[in-house]
Amino acid sequence: MSELGVLLLQRLRRDRIQLVAWLLGFAALAAVGHSAVTSQYGDPNQRAEVIRVLEQTPSVLVLRGTPQGTQIDAFQFMLLFAFLSVLVGLMATFLAVRHTRGDEEAGRAELVESTPAGRVVPLLATAVEGVIAVVVMSLVGSIGYILTGANTGEALLAGAALASVGVAFLGVGLLCAQVMATSRGANGLAAALVAAAYLVRGIGDATGTIDAGDGLHVTPGWTSWLSPIGWGQRTSPFSDPTGWPALLGAALGLLCAGAALAVRSVRDIDASIVPERPGRTSAGVTLRGPIGLVWRELRGATIGWLIAAALFGLLVGSLSEALNANADSGLKDTLGGTVGQIAGPDVHGDLVDLFIVAMFAIIGAIAAVNVAQAIIRARQDEAGGSAEIVLSTPVTRLRWILAYLVVGCASVVAVLAVAALSALAGATAAGAPWSAAGTIMAASVAQLPAVLVMMAVVTLIFALVPRLTVGLGWGALLLAILIGQFGGLFGLPDGVREISPFSHTPVVIGPHVDWSAAWVMLGVAVVIGGASVLLLRRRDLALGG
Repeated sequence: MSELGVLLLQRLRRDRIQLVAWLLGFAALAAVGHSAVTSQYGDPNQRAEVIRVLEQTPSVLVLRGTPQGTQIDAFQFMLLFAFLSVLVGLMATFLAVRHTRGDEEAGRAELVESTPAGRVVPLLATAVEGVIAVVVMSLVGSIGYILTGANTGEALLAGAALASVGVAFLGVGLLCAQVMATSRGANGLAAALVAAAYLVRGIGDATGTIDAGDGLHVTPGWTSWLSPIGWGQRTSPFSDPTGWPALLGAALGLLCAGAALAVRSVRDIDASIVPERPGRTSAGVTLRGPIGLVWRELRGATIGWLIAAALFGLLVGSLSEALNANADSGLKDTLGGTVGQIAGPDVHGDLVDLFIVAMFAIIGAIAAVNVAQAIIRARQDEAGGSAEIVLSTPVTRLRWILAYLVVGCASVVAVLAVAALSALAGATAAGAPWSAAGTIMAASVAQLPAVLVMMAVVTLIFALVPRLTVGLGWGALLLAILIGQFGGLFGLPDGVREISPFSHTPVVIGPHVDWSAAWVMLGVAVVIGGASVLLLRRRDLALGG
């Protein structure tokens, strides 16, 4: 077998758990979207009314996409494509960086490049693996459309549009790995470019032109041509099938991959286009204890989540009153049923309150991802050997792990607080009633107990099976979010949804709110967290893996 084949199989074997997790998560989210659209918006008249509301609320188009008619498949494409493109783009960039800059940091790349494979073949193997992963995920998306009754050719074009986005960002990830000196920096740059592409596409959609004919189609503005996600969206597979825009994404991916190959063939191992800044000769005051060290490690990701929470909260606040003003009573009932299923089991109430509670449930999921990163970072420090160095000082294991928990708790509170303040600002600017302010604050506080339970669960996994922390930790969090936040859209029975702590988040709608479940979850979080800390004090360090 050739060097390329050997390295490709090695990468597929190494990534088998991550790829399966990404694939299952992608399939689950796509299924949620398809199920929600077909069950809640089965009537073409309902879809037409939703489109007219969206056209009057351009800020929603930033999140979704341009309307392409009332056909059920076109409606699904409008609501789902941009979000699924972000997921595929992130998967592709993370995979590219993992096997390039990540392997250089770990010392694996130097060993492989000392064999006949050289410098170029490992990067080609990574590119081939990424293309395979993207194509498989795109086929899953196409099959989802076909199973809901879409035309096979149009469904395959929708999958090709998604694949073009993934290939484009695969090339971007390979190039970012050559630009930045660390895998963390490369992942950060690549993720920022994915977010920028989503935002530029959104600006193009919000500034688009409404079709003068039926008023149910929107042509995106020119800025969408600056985004690979915009290129995929312009294929319009279910309204005006056009295949050539998808070729732009493939061309961008090929161009970036070629540039990455050119750079890698001439640069030294561990070198980069943007050199790493030299550190200070002595540590600052904040680095004299474990909490300061952990904050230094996590501050970049935490600041990113704070910015995301601020933007999302601002959007939630401004949209709450806009939806209430632009939708008629029938559409309010339909929209209320959809967001009510996200807000929680058997939740009913005013559309504005339901929307705020449902959106803060998603913000709670963002906060949970943020805090899971803190615990997973502890595992990465243990595996990489830096924890052993810290523990060789007077820092005890108790202080070491408590530093991650303290920083994690503080970041959760900060994310929820920033989201609440931003939502208040957006609601005030949109002219929402003062009652919305109380709902926003209560909905923000209500997310905290479930997030802390998930932090304790990930910590317990770290204590019991440290080498499986990354896979099991993310898997448990994703499962809890899918069951708790989207179980209603899946049609899951209440007994199954109650497995997730997010299903027990207090419903802050109405004059009397029951906070008893919140107190119970706080107690559960303390017990599990305390047991995890005790277990960590007794087990040996698990290096590597």
